Amino acid sequence: MTFNTEQLLADEAQYCSFGDTVHYVNPPKIFSGCEGSYMYDQEGTPYLDLQMWYSAVNFGYKNKRLEDKMIEQLRALPQVASQYLHPTKIELAKFIAQDAEKKWGMPGRVHFNVGGAQAIEDSLKVVRNATHGKSLMFAFEGGYHGRTLGASSITSSYRYRRRFGHFSDRAQFIPFPYPFRRPKGMTSEEYADSIVQEFARKFENEYHAVWDPKTQQCEYAAFYIEPIQGTGGYVVPPPNFFRGLKKVLDDHGVLMVVDEIQMGFWRTGTLWSVENFGVKPDVLVFAKALTNGLNALSGLWAREELINPTVFPPGSTHSTFASNPLGTALGLEVMKMTHEMDFGRQVRESGAYFLDGLQQLQKRHPEIGDVDGMGLALRAEICTADGFTPNKALLDKMVDLGLEGKLEYQGQKRGLVLDVGGYYKNVITFAPSLMISRSEIDEALVLLDQLITLAKRS
Repeated sequence: MTFNTEQLLADEAQYCSFGDTVHYVNPPKIFSGCEGSYMYDQEGTPYLDLQMWYSAVNFGYKNKRLEDKMIEQLRALPQVASQYLHPTKIELAKFIAQDAEKKWGMPGRVHFNVGGAQAIEDSLKVVRNATHGKSLMFAFEGGYHGRTLGASSITSSYRYRRRFGHFSDRAQFIPFPYPFRRPKGMTSEEYADSIVQEFARKFENEYHAVWDPKTQQCEYAAFYIEPIQGTGGYVVPPPNFFRGLKKVLDDHGVLMVVDEIQMGFWRTGTLWSVENFGVKPDVLVFAKALTNGLNALSGLWAREELINPTVFPPGSTHSTFASNPLGTALGLEVMKMTHEMDFGRQVRESGAYFLDGLQQLQKRHPEIGDVDGMGLALRAEICTADGFTPNKALLDKMVDLGLEGKLEYQGQKRGLVLDVGGYYKNVITFAPSLMISRSEIDEALVLLDQLITLAKRS
């Protein structure tokens, strides 16, 4: 693919709304191709992608099996109004619901939409309806659930709400356990327990503003969680945290809504990241990698008593393109493909190999203050030379240099695509293809070493 980059950027500056994108580098990068773990610029330079469209393309760019399924569906039944049924909608819902019942012992139903934020909106309707109109939610500091009005109300960043008026129903935000930055003198588990205990204190009496002991009712309907924080910096909580939190919620009739939009579909080595923490969700929201980025399909699973047709009747929500046949065919193929083998083991082994390499890299660069992760959801926190003070400026240089496409690997030009997250925007959040090879991980580590060395010198 050839194009005039200068003219395209000039036209984008004049004709495109900047409200629907984020320009992380100046000038913005324009890519012309992709395959496997790589993006390609107009000159054909490979860029090893370690963020894969924010974890939407978990199974590699141009995955042949999934592309073939999309073409097959395109030729058979590409379009149908959502008031009618088609086989793969039903089959995909059955697959997800039966998997959930097997794991958690609870029957439930699956509800589709388009895009993660839209599925969050639907979950808010499910929760409000099930709790007789309660509109207040708990959520975490550092949590991200989308940028629609409803999703913004439970996303902790004020900057997403600042220009859009008063959000009277915005969540009450609770601290998320951040092991690398925990208080001195505490183990990670003690730190997690302390947060749970402080949250439980809210229910001790009526004067802590959330609980009526006379009626045994909470003013808040649900707690929205990401089992591993995404935009917040791929923060992995201590293993005891969610068990303690869920007990408090269950004791007081507060629902747990699990946001698996970024961490779902095997990113952590299990289909859902919440499976790693020993708790059962009441509602689970998914999107992104369901279709490997080939179709904007999202959805939610909810317990039967929250979503059966008697309590959540037809028309409770609607989207023209929800459960479209291209998306559901792809989603069903993703589920089949990843259940034909021990896919989770593959992800966990690749993740352990990558994490070990990052730990070796950390020993050579004191500016890498922390590395951690689960499966192939990995993090590297970039700091000053003290190994703790956040260093956003250094990471910004790394991102810019990676996108210049002037790194070298085995005598060839390379680029590196990184994603930035974290409370201080100093964390590399690694979400490589789940199909990434050992040789590609080795390449990633060489390029990262090269990149941080260059950034420190510049």
